[in-house]
Amino acid sequence: MLKSSFALFTNDVETTSIWFNALRDETGLKVLKEGMPVLLDIYQTYNIKTTFFFTGYIAWHFPDVVKMVIKDGHEVASHGKSHLKENGFDVMPFERQKRHLAETKKLLEDISGQEVVSFRAPALRVNEYTAPALIETGYKIDSSVASQRFDFFLSFGGIRKLKWLTAPRLPYYTAQDSLFKKGEGPLIEVPLSALFLPYVGTTMRIFPGITKIVRQGIHLESSRLNGKPIVFDIHPNEFIDESDEPRIISRRSNNPISYLLQDFFRSQLKVKNLGGNAILLYKKQIEFFAKRDYQFTTLKAYCKQNDFI
Repeated sequence: MLKSSFALFTNDVETTSIWFNALRDETGLKVLKEGMPVLLDIYQTYNIKTTFFFTGYIAWHFPDVVKMVIKDGHEVASHGKSHLKENGFDVMPFERQKRHLAETKKLLEDISGQEVVSFRAPALRVNEYTAPALIETGYKIDSSVASQRFDFFLSFGGIRKLKWLTAPRLPYYTAQDSLFKKGEGPLIEVPLSALFLPYVGTTMRIFPGITKIVRQGIHLESSRLNGKPIVFDIHPNEFIDESDEPRIISRRSNNPISYLLQDFFRSQLKVKNLGGNAILLYKKQIEFFAKRDYQFTTLKAYCKQNDFI
């Protein structure tokens, strides 16, 4: 059984504007100037070490966003090249995935001076080529699978994400050709926490009451059943407020049903409790596990401590 009481509060850092449902350099600058300082201050207050997954795009255009996490001892990890739909790892062939992974790894290592070994796919979108591409480019840890989570077809790649429902629940070595199955490959999968519903910043903001129930469930599982680490996912852009600008929802899908569910309806939900309210809600998540003596650490440190790498 795994050593219990670990809380891995992870961060995806990108230029996505939740308010506009689009990628914006203006949002990237606000992440650097507003979102990241707030997030780092929270972690300093609670003496927490975490993993930051950076897209290559934000690292290239705003390298200081990577540098600012180093001094506090956080882990720098890869979040792919960008959140552009065509850069989703569920649509890219093997060689293109390898190129994206290698280029982003080198960029982040050059900026941070750290070896980059952890990866999370943009929007958690992966396919059968992602595991071998990660292995060939020197990654050791993935956190793109959300075991027993169902997104109700509200996220891109929803059909493929149905494989989450049958994915192993505890951290596992993946198969050579699939992140969703156990195998004997060198890559370790550390699944995001979920109990059918996700335990992430978005759900925390939209459904704080339901999030309390999910949180209690995964706490009981970790502390009394199997020692599964708590893996939470937050974005610094959730702590910024762009509502002073007129809102135009960008369309990312050509399919009218997908547009209605994934762009229009989802974007209406996702703007709830941004900014200051998100900060208060996030502190409550941290305090819940801190009061129960969970060890907050990075993915890399967790895997080393539990002899995975």
